[in-house]
Amino acid sequence: AWLGGGADLTPYFLFDEDITEFHDLYRDVCEGNPEDFSYPVLKKACDDYFYLPARSEHRGTGGVFFDDLMVTEQSIQFAQNIANSWMPSWFPIIDRRRDLSFTEQQKQWQLMRRGRYLEFNLLYDRGVKFGLANANPRVEGVMVSAPPLIAWEYNYKVEEGSEEDRLVQILKQPKEWTTPRD
Repeated sequence: AWLGGGADLTPYFLFDEDITEFHDLYRDVCEGNPEDFSYPVLKKACDDYFYLPARSEHRGTGGVFFDDLMVTEQSIQFAQNIANSWMPSWFPIIDRRRDLSFTEQQKQWQLMRRGRYLEFNLLYDRGVKFGLANANPRVEGVMVSAPPLIAWEYNYKVEEGSEEDRLVQILKQPKEWTTPRD
């Protein structure tokens, strides 16, 4: 038996403090664990896994990801710690951002980025491929994980210097988000 899991962010607009807080929390969850469960190893695994090679960009701003962990008491406890950190990593962001308003152009950008999310899931996600490759594929189970509204536009370009461009640049070249330790 094996374990897999993690947590990652897929923002459409960058609020650096949200992303830093998210990464800091997971760095702290990973602290004191063996190297296989360390934040640098799991962040790299996340950056490597959630990558769209045809576009040379990552799906989001990263997080932590693990797969094929042998089941031991330690790995079970670690997976539980990651799972138990999801709400504390996400709810503060929701609390800060839920009342923001967005323009129609920004909403269109959100739909385009949701399209990239679905593109990753359908073309590259190992879990989706695994689910569809068995004798009774659960197509509905795959599609229910998709965002409810998405958009694609052929050869979509963002305005240079825009907030959208800033996100795309980071998706093409992941950065270290954690707060430096003293």
